[in-house]
Amino acid sequence: MWKSDEVPRFEPFVGLRYDPARVSLDQVIAPPYDIIEPKERGHLAARHAANAVHVELPEADLRAGIDRYQVAAGLLAAWQADGILRADPAPAFYPYRMITPDGTSSTGVIGALGIDDAGDDVLPHEETLPKPKSDRYDLLSATRANLSPIWGLSLADGVSAALAPSGPPAIDVLDDDGVRHQLWVLDDPAATAAITAAVEAAPVVVADGHHRYDTARTFRRDQRAAGGDGPADHDLIMALVVELAEDQLTVGPIHRAISGLAPGTDLPAVFADLFEVVRAGDSSDRVVSALGESLSLALVTTDDAYLLLPRPGTAAQVGSDLDSSLVSAALATLPGHTSTHKHSWTEALESLRSGEAEAIVLLRPVTVEQIAEWAAARRRMPPKTTYFSPKPRTGMVFRILGA
Repeated sequence: MWKSDEVPRFEPFVGLRYDPARVSLDQVIAPPYDIIEPKERGHLAARHAANAVHVELPEADLRAGIDRYQVAAGLLAAWQADGILRADPAPAFYPYRMITPDGTSSTGVIGALGIDDAGDDVLPHEETLPKPKSDRYDLLSATRANLSPIWGLSLADGVSAALAPSGPPAIDVLDDDGVRHQLWVLDDPAATAAITAAVEAAPVVVADGHHRYDTARTFRRDQRAAGGDGPADHDLIMALVVELAEDQLTVGPIHRAISGLAPGTDLPAVFADLFEVVRAGDSSDRVVSALGESLSLALVTTDDAYLLLPRPGTAAQVGSDLDSSLVSAALATLPGHTSTHKHSWTEALESLRSGEAEAIVLLRPVTVEQIAEWAAARRRMPPKTTYFSPKPRTGMVFRILGA
C-alpha cells in the first residue's frame, strides 16, 4: 500500500489550555468552525466571553476599526495574559476520547503532524473549496495558532492500542449534543516516544480539516519564502489522529439540497441517464424518514420520492463509485441550479419543507474500505463526500506557533 519511507512526522507540543479554576470548560468549548450556523455562533458567544468561538469565528470590532482576524489575535493574547489560558509545562501528546450518548466511542491522540508538500505521508482525502481557505489563512496569519485540530486517520494497523490512555482524564466535559469529550495530558518521554513510533509507522489520511491543512501548507511555504528553510513550528499542524478502523469511526453522508430549477424541470428524467429511478412513494415525512434511516440513495421532490439505483456501467462511465461523484455527474447536466450541502436527512428535509430547496438528494455514507482504497490510490474524493462524527471540540487544547 505504501513505501517504507512514506511515513508522517508526529510530535508532542506545548499545549495551551483553559484553566479550569478560572472557567467552566463546558462554557468555553465549541464545535468546529465549519459546522457552526450563525444562530449557534451567537448562542456560543453569549455563553462566555472566553468561549473558543470568539477566536475560531471572530467578529470585527467596528467601533475600534479592527478586523475580525486581529480581534481573534487580541483575544487570544489577552486570555493568556489574564491567565484564562495557560501553557502546559512540557511538550505533550493529548489522548482524546469521544463517547456518544449510545456508548459508541472513538479514541485518538492530538499532536503536531508534519506538513507534507509531496502528499506521500499525509494523504488528502477530499478536494477543497477556495473560499474557506482564504478565511483560515488570514486567521492563522493573525493568531499564529492552531485553534482546532484537523482529523487524521492512521493507516497503521492496531495503532488504537498504542493511543489508549490510562488514568483519569484532565478534561471530562459534555457538549450540547450529549457527547462526552475526555482529554489526557501525556508528557512522559517513554510514552510520547511510543505514540510517535505508532503514528509514524504508516501514512495519515486527512479526514476532516482539509481547508486548514491546505491553508497550513500555503502558510508554511510563505513563511519559508520570507524567513528561510530552517525548522519552525509552521512545519507542523495540530491534528487528532485516529486509526482508520470501523470501531473508531462514524462516517455519515452529506446530502444535497437543490434550488434554482427552471420551470418545468423533470428531475427524475435528469437522473435517468445514470440511474434507474424507482418511485418509492410520496414525499411525506414517513416515506422520507424511511429512506433517510435506511441510508438509501434517493431523490425527493416536493411531491414524490424516488430510489436512485446506479445503472450497470455508471461507475465506470463517471470514473468513481461514490454517490457524491455519481450525483454530481447527473447534476452537471442541469443548467442554472444551486446545490448546497446538508449534514443530515432531517436538515435536508427541513430545507425542502421551508422552500429553501426545491428538491433534495439523500446520499449513502462511504465505507472505511472505500476511504482506504482511495487513500492507497492517492485519489481525492469530491468535496463534501464524508461527514465524520462526533466532532472534536475547539477549546480542548490550542497550539501556539512561535514567532
